[in-house]
Amino acid sequence: MFGYRVPAPDEAMLISGGRRGLGGAPFRVVTGHGKFVLPIFRKTRFLTLSMCEAEVTETCVTKQGIALHVRAVIAFKVGNDTESIVNAGQRFLSDQDQMSVLTGRIFAGHLRSIIGSMTVEEIVTERQKLAAEVLETSKTEMAKIGLIVDSLQIQSIDDGDVGYIDAMSAPHKAAIQRAAQVAQAQATQASVEAEQVAARNQAEYARQTAVVKAEYSAEVDRAQAQAAQAGPLAQAHAQQEVLLAQTELAQRAAELRQQQLVAEIVKPAQAEAERIKVLAIAEAERMKIQAEAAASYDRVALDRMLIDQLPLIVKEAAGGLAGANVNVLNGADGLGEIAAGLVGQGLTILDSVRQNLGGGSGDRDSKGPAQLSLPGLLSGSGSGSGSGSGDGPSKRDGSVDID
Repeated sequence: MFGYRVPAPDEAMLISGGRRGLGGAPFRVVTGHGKFVLPIFRKTRFLTLSMCEAEVTETCVTKQGIALHVRAVIAFKVGNDTESIVNAGQRFLSDQDQMSVLTGRIFAGHLRSIIGSMTVEEIVTERQKLAAEVLETSKTEMAKIGLIVDSLQIQSIDDGDVGYIDAMSAPHKAAIQRAAQVAQAQATQASVEAEQVAARNQAEYARQTAVVKAEYSAEVDRAQAQAAQAGPLAQAHAQQEVLLAQTELAQRAAELRQQQLVAEIVKPAQAEAERIKVLAIAEAERMKIQAEAAASYDRVALDRMLIDQLPLIVKEAAGGLAGANVNVLNGADGLGEIAAGLVGQGLTILDSVRQNLGGGSGDRDSKGPAQLSLPGLLSGSGSGSGSGSGDGPSKRDGSVDID
């Protein structure tokens, strides 16, 4: 935009021509942002805030009057605060290269002053102390011109052809040389001792080797002699071992054969005997069951046959009454009682036959004429008519007499 100016990150923008800056400064300071500047009426300049470097090479005289050539490097810059920028802008804005020249001169003066109060030994051995004192004495003066120092490095110190520094280091060099010579001598002595030890070790090794060889030869000779003497004994021991091994093998073969016989003959025979026993028991049980079944069947068949013969038995018993004199006193009831008596007599005969056959004992021959005692029938002779006539006396108790 026309009239809008922005400083770089490492620059400060100084605007003059308008109202005065802070603290009565002849210009306003702008850093880190832009600002609108009226053309013609305002003037804008830029002051660098980046790091600058100044090199100092100065001949300084020490407290002992010895001239030393000192070379140092100073790193500095313009301070970031407004006051430092204003002080530096008023002094270096038109020629900013003068900051390095003026800084070198300032430090050269302070360096001569500090070195003049120190000895060569202090300067050489305490360079950091020298740099710190130079920085401390120049801080106030540098702040007045708006500059701050970041670091001061003393790069070299040389006394030219005086040779003081070399002389000062001579004792150290001599001590170092002596230490080096001592170390060399010690190394040489250690080397010689090592060679001697190696030679002694080699001789000892040769001696021990000879002893070992002699012992080995003697041991070989003894072993050969023992082998020559122990040949027959060893052979006898070997034969004995063979016999023992053969005996053990025969025993194992016999045990194996025994086990085979048990497995091939005894076990099958035992199994066959057990099978035959089981079959015999089963056959006996079968025959017992068949016998019981047959006996049961015979009894059923006999009962069936006797039952079939019951009418015939009753008929025969009734036939025996054909020629008997029967007096029936109670009419139809008497005839029923006669018939019931005949049937009862047949059943009694049937039970007697069954008992005789079932028990396997008894007399199967006839003992004579059967005697029947039938309740409800009257004794005597007659034709069986219901008129109650006859020769014999009549009975009122319902009994029947059969001759």
